[in-house]
Amino acid sequence: MRILHIGDIVGRPGRDIVRNVVKPLRERENLALVIANAENTCAGSGLTPAAYNDLIEAGIDCITMGDHIYRRREIYTVLQSQPNIVKPANYPAAAPGKDVAIVEANNGMRVAVMSLIGRVFMKPVDCPYAAADRVLKLIPANVKVCCVDFHAEATSDMQLMGRYLDGRVSSVLGTHTHVTTADEQVLPQGTAFQCDLGMTGPHDSILGRRVDRVMEAVTTFRPTQFDVAKGDVRMSGTIVEVDPKTGKALSVERIQINEEEAEKLVREAG
Repeated sequence: MRILHIGDIVGRPGRDIVRNVVKPLRERENLALVIANAENTCAGSGLTPAAYNDLIEAGIDCITMGDHIYRRREIYTVLQSQPNIVKPANYPAAAPGKDVAIVEANNGMRVAVMSLIGRVFMKPVDCPYAAADRVLKLIPANVKVCCVDFHAEATSDMQLMGRYLDGRVSSVLGTHTHVTTADEQVLPQGTAFQCDLGMTGPHDSILGRRVDRVMEAVTTFRPTQFDVAKGDVRMSGTIVEVDPKTGKALSVERIQINEEEAEKLVREAG
């Protein structure tokens, strides 16, 4: 089975390209499941219930979040009530949201999805390794496929988590830095790994934000509004092929769809 993991969706440009390409891409790539990180979906920070609904309607099956998960209080009810969105599992038990989602792919297979937050250069948080061990014990034995979104800053942190979970989950794919890495691989025990999926949004930017606004802030120390940029919109992600019987990854492939390719996809889909 083939699973698409979409990197951080940033603002309206990111939402728009997802809305346009996910359904035709599912058809073209024979995708059984689509997972997306949506913590930057609304004006570059946070997620609203309306945006959540838009992403699900666009063809996304499961949503992971990150350190901006609680920027918008209105998302709390969605985190508590919906079965296909997860909080970072190493957040406190009292934090709104679920530690793991078990969703059904279009081939009938059940897939577990987990999110974890890294600790290097990030705000203090509970141990992600202990949290992963704890959550893996909660997943039913007959659910063989498990996908992990590791939302982390340092590549060393990401690589360690990949090795720690190698052979115990189907994939460990990083988010948060908004920069696609070229280290996709299947680790020795059968876990697909990549340090960062990259950003789904405007690439003529500083990590999705207007260059002039960020430049002014860092060169003058005057506070500015980091508005979401608009140019060179791309959808970045990775497709992992998994053996549904064993949960082991068979292959991993980066994918990036720019605006021209998105328009072609839409035309071909009619």
